Amino acid sequence: MKITLITPAPAGSRKGNRVTAHRWARILRTLGHRVDIQVEHASSNSDFLLALHARRSFPSIEQFHRQHPNRPLVLALTGTDLYGDIHTDPQAQQSLEMASHLILLQPDGLKQLPKRLHKKTRVIYQSFTCPPGPITPRKRVYEVCVMGHLRDVKDSFRTAEAVRNLPPESRIEVVHLGAALDADMETRARGETAANPRYRWLGEHPRWKAIRILARSRLLVLTSRMEGGANVVSEALACSVPVLSSRISGSIGLLGENYPGYFPVGDTQALAEQLWRAETDANFYADLKSRCQDRAAIVDPAGELASWRHLLDELWSSQNKVTALQR
Repeated sequence: MKITLITPAPAGSRKGNRVTAHRWARILRTLGHRVDIQVEHASSNSDFLLALHARRSFPSIEQFHRQHPNRPLVLALTGTDLYGDIHTDPQAQQSLEMASHLILLQPDGLKQLPKRLHKKTRVIYQSFTCPPGPITPRKRVYEVCVMGHLRDVKDSFRTAEAVRNLPPESRIEVVHLGAALDADMETRARGETAANPRYRWLGEHPRWKAIRILARSRLLVLTSRMEGGANVVSEALACSVPVLSSRISGSIGLLGENYPGYFPVGDTQALAEQLWRAETDANFYADLKSRCQDRAAIVDPAGELASWRHLLDELWSSQNKVTALQR
């Protein structure tokens, strides 16, 4: 099939929507399909449209639906969609209705959708394979990894603030990987690195190097206010790195409702307590690690490939039925 994949993030962007678009394009091409990544839909003869972001991709969704009302239109819902726009924005709500299928990155997102839309919703977990070879933790420090571009929605400096509250005997050192997307964020990151002996902002690194830093870390910390299903959590699961996360739906869908490594969104002291407990309580740390290892199966690349194959077979079958009825 010929697939047009719409992402609001332009070519060269380092944001998650563009990264996801390229990942999915590779998977779809592996399955034998042609994929054209676009920021805005241009008139084409695509067999179906795959769009990221209900509100920002609305013009493309509306145009494709108007031009090809009987062709499959698949909408992948981001964190901004699920936990914001679809509850308030008319265009995002129209995108939900025009889509023939919806994709979520984790099942807890279903709670945000009207029940009548559940039947056309599919969950596709993002997969990852940890790099081969022995990757051992640093010995002199208890290294904690934060990965993600510096943005307000990520609550990017919460971990830096939390480690200021740790006892002097703690060996925790935070390594923060990710680009500063504006000058104010960069200034703050540099200032925090200079003033906080437990925190180092390393900026953006090549992906292979960032993953190796994650894989050697004792913990991954995710402080986001909202996520559709953070890719970095999938990467941590694949690399057997335990996770501490703000208690948000996007993480609950990946780690489970009863996972013990949550803290309230924006709660600096609660995060500090979780960090100290992970460092000093061997049973707690072992429990986090065991639970993450139990969840690793959901990020198996074979599972993601099978999910896409199943969805494409479903789309192809439904398209053939429509074609037959039109004859």
